[in-house]
Amino acid sequence: MSKESRLDVLTQNAGVMVPPSGSKDKDGYELQMGTNCLGPWLFAQCLLPVLKKTAASSPPGSVRVTWATSLVLVFSPTGGVAFQQDGSPTVYSSQGKNYVQSKMGNVYLASEFAARYGRDGIISVSWNPGNLSSELQRHVPILKIMLDVFLLFPAVFGGYTELYAACSPSITASQNGCFVIPWGRVGSLRSDMIKAQKTVAEGGTGEAQKFWDWCERQCKAHM
Repeated sequence: MSKESRLDVLTQNAGVMVPPSGSKDKDGYELQMGTNCLGPWLFAQCLLPVLKKTAASSPPGSVRVTWATSLVLVFSPTGGVAFQQDGSPTVYSSQGKNYVQSKMGNVYLASEFAARYGRDGIISVSWNPGNLSSELQRHVPILKIMLDVFLLFPAVFGGYTELYAACSPSITASQNGCFVIPWGRVGSLRSDMIKAQKTVAEGGTGEAQKFWDWCERQCKAHM
């Protein structure tokens, strides 16, 4: 902020996958939820003023916040995130389940950001980068070796998806909150996930709003 007066695109691609069991972030949260969701949520809020300022003097649809998700969404529970009685996401003993849940959390954050700040001229979308060979799999080396042979693409392919989400003129205000898939096109989500992104008043289940509110409560002390 000391060097720039505008921000056209914020790409939220920080992420960690299946770290050792019990891994936590500095504030004591399950590491994947803290890194993949809480940190990006707070970062976007800190940069919101400059995003709004930039959007006010930019072509419609050109100022964007994009959020990294994953193919693993297909393994998410009904609705995407399982909540406890206090409104917090369930922390599983399985790091794989925790990862899946954090990636669905990114979909929720993208759609909620779009709903809340679309009126300010900001586009917010989530994107699945594709099956990529990268350091993301560093905690599962055997799996990485197997996948490299059969399923993984060079990391540069993920850049194509990210750039489409960030820059493609085909994504307009009417598609705010959409889900982008490899290697740069608007895709679709399961019907229960779509319903979860809508509020109860809109005929949905309100999970996305519930997740956003939880993130806001957890980050309040840092704002």
